[in-house]
Amino acid sequence: MKEFVISEVKAETAILVGLITQEQNEAKTKEYLDELEFLADTAGAITVKRFTQKVGGPNMTTYVGKGKLEEIKQYILDEEDADREIGMVIFDDELTAKQIRNIENELKVKILDRTSLILDIFAMRAQTAAAKTQVELAQYRYMLPRLQRLWTHLERQGGGSGSGGGKGSVGLRGPGETQLEMDRRIILQRMSLLKERLVEIDKQKTTQRKNRGRMIRVALVGYTNVGKSTIMNMLAKSEVFAENKLFATLDTTVRKVVVENLPFLLADTVGFIRKLPTDLVDSFKSTLDEVREADLLIHVVDISHPDFEEQINVVDNTLKDLGCADKPSMIIFNKIDAYTWVDKDPDDLTPLTKENITLDDLKRTWMAKLNDSCLFISAKEKINIDNMRDALYKRVRELHVQKYPYNDFLYDIEE
Repeated sequence: MKEFVISEVKAETAILVGLITQEQNEAKTKEYLDELEFLADTAGAITVKRFTQKVGGPNMTTYVGKGKLEEIKQYILDEEDADREIGMVIFDDELTAKQIRNIENELKVKILDRTSLILDIFAMRAQTAAAKTQVELAQYRYMLPRLQRLWTHLERQGGGSGSGGGKGSVGLRGPGETQLEMDRRIILQRMSLLKERLVEIDKQKTTQRKNRGRMIRVALVGYTNVGKSTIMNMLAKSEVFAENKLFATLDTTVRKVVVENLPFLLADTVGFIRKLPTDLVDSFKSTLDEVREADLLIHVVDISHPDFEEQINVVDNTLKDLGCADKPSMIIFNKIDAYTWVDKDPDDLTPLTKENITLDDLKRTWMAKLNDSCLFISAKEKINIDNMRDALYKRVRELHVQKYPYNDFLYDIEE
């Protein structure tokens, strides 16, 4: 069966396409395309060109208008003439089967949308049986409504047959539909099997969580690539994989952490992202159970990111969808070593240094008022880490007393 996403990308070149609308201005579109380029880089592709168009909304048949599509096509042809082949065109929104089919027929290159690109990265990153199963299920959910596109080669086979019929698909329509239904049935059966497998994996994880003893559960949550794994490694003295890529951590990792003789469980979870495919959220429910069952959420924010405010909203909305908005939480603004202070003059950006901005300055900002437990740190440069440990200890101890008031362990602490 033909695959719909790239499983291994080796330095393929890519074009990015986005829309500027009333709901999404030019600045916002640029931010989204910056993130899309980061996604493409994570998948192994090199972005060589961006195209944007100001429209009222996506074209129902080709996403962009015919003129813009022709402009993209001409660019691809010009690059081919210069022996610079374009490997793919990536669109910043999810495309329908009809849009993909029409765009492919016009551009004659691989077409991806944001969802299929994210799915491909997840497939690359999945390590455990649970993550691999969840990714495969999400891929099939994406593929199912787009199966028709995978059989367009039958139409091309029928064209110009010389049979005298009005349409080239005559004589091939029946087998095509039979094969399409066969694939649909195979996928549905496979999805059913994967769902059963996830139920079993979820039961095993539930049993594991029950056997963890009387310890407070803390979950690191946040946008992707904000430094959760770095904080995890620092607190747990572990070696969770961490790099400057989106979705570097896909499998949930749980470690026992001890701060001032107080043990608790710390979970590093998959990062959230704008326009996160619904199929992925549904498929990763068992992974996100670590968030649901946590006693305390540590919301990590990359303060150096120019759009960190929207990232906070994305995470808050996702937590709300998971029914976790009311859980006790802390906000940790990470990467203060890379933060730039924007004064009244937006052109005057001064790097955060001890000479011009102190932690006390940050504590007086609107950011510090977002949460009663709000901290500013740099996990990479080890700035303000002791204060973070102290604050975490106080919150965990407070929750421990509330949840396990008669636990003998607490008396050992007080002694």
